[in-house]
Amino acid sequence: MNCYEIVFHLSVCSIQRKSKISASRKLMLKSLMVTRAKEELAQETVDKEEEKQRYLEEKAPPLQTSGLSMAQLQDLCRELHAKVDVVDEERYDIEAKVMHNTREIKDLNIKVLDLRGKFKRPALRRVRVSADAILRSLLGSKHKVSMDLRANLKSVKKEDTEKEKTVEVSDWRKNVEAMSGMEGRKKMFDAAKGPAQ
Repeated sequence: MNCYEIVFHLSVCSIQRKSKISASRKLMLKSLMVTRAKEELAQETVDKEEEKQRYLEEKAPPLQTSGLSMAQLQDLCRELHAKVDVVDEERYDIEAKVMHNTREIKDLNIKVLDLRGKFKRPALRRVRVSADAILRSLLGSKHKVSMDLRANLKSVKKEDTEKEKTVEVSDWRKNVEAMSGMEGRKKMFDAAKGPAQ
């Protein structure tokens, strides 16, 4: 059992039942386990570095170029070049496999979510996009016309609005009395008939 499992076990045990260990003792144990975990982590990084050095010494031994003629140096360069090509091919193949596997994992995760019936909805952000940007993204390079909506608005002068407001305001009762009865209807009929002639 490593330190992480021990810490987890202690935390689970302390949740399940009342601990008989005093708080200071528990704190001391946790600090000891944390220091032990740090030591193990440091040892792990040292081991990884040693493994890396050992692998490099095995795969790429140091070159002895002193005392070689020009032809031997050229042969050595060709040999190294061939090795680099092989390594590049292997790296490309591994990258392709990794990309294929990640795509496959993503597809399988989507299938699992479909089978469960739960969908993860991404957190959407509000994005301010102009009409030009939307048209550009939809139409691509075909979009030449700028969509300036304010340019298409009708300009209104203040004088025009003031003229409309200064309509003759009179007493509404006079107007009702004038239009009431047959005479008012006749006036309306004559007014409608007059401009048509």
